[in-house]
Amino acid sequence: MSSFNMFLFGIYPYIALTVFVLGSLVRYDRDQYTWKTGSSQLLEAKQLRQGSRPFHVGIIMVLMGHFVGLLTPHQVWDFLQITASMKQVFAMAMGGFFGVVCLYGLLILIKRRLTNPRVRATSSRMDITLLFLILAQLVLGLISIFVSMGHLDGQEMLKLMSWAQNLVTFQGTEAAASIASVHIIFKLHVFLGMSLFIVFPFSRLVHVWSVPVKYFSRNYQVVRSRG
Repeated sequence: MSSFNMFLFGIYPYIALTVFVLGSLVRYDRDQYTWKTGSSQLLEAKQLRQGSRPFHVGIIMVLMGHFVGLLTPHQVWDFLQITASMKQVFAMAMGGFFGVVCLYGLLILIKRRLTNPRVRATSSRMDITLLFLILAQLVLGLISIFVSMGHLDGQEMLKLMSWAQNLVTFQGTEAAASIASVHIIFKLHVFLGMSLFIVFPFSRLVHVWSVPVKYFSRNYQVVRSRG
């Protein structure tokens, strides 16, 4: 295993996650006025609705799939009698479907932000850069499905699972060793994913921390009595 591989996949992820957490805390503490989505709905609403819904549904499902797929120990899948090959095919199908849904919405949002004069005028460089970073990550993820079609035994998926699970148990050396032999597309996908964690605190993505979960449990607001 090279020292370059060790840095990218055994050390860099911890740097990215540290920036992700501390950067978010510092921004919330020192610059709360910028802690928002920066919505441009008042400037243009039709394309925003067309793109935002599939983008958010797609990306939420893709992220949930990654989280469950990578961090669930293989012993759990063995107990459920789900083989690595079966899990890989399911991941390819679901990831492909929701990845395309997300890509469809994202392309609409990119077109809207670049071609609508009013939306473009209120967009920062980070807004546009972030959209293209997510686009690149989505494209890499979809390409990886075609790479996976060449080996349906699930072995590379197991290596990626081992990488993620070794990371969360602070075994960086073992994590880097696990991913050393996987296809370059998977490595690029992982590296860009870690890089998005670094970008997160400096972009509008921080609004993810403020998802209104409490709306599901709060009391109904009485607007007008029936009397």
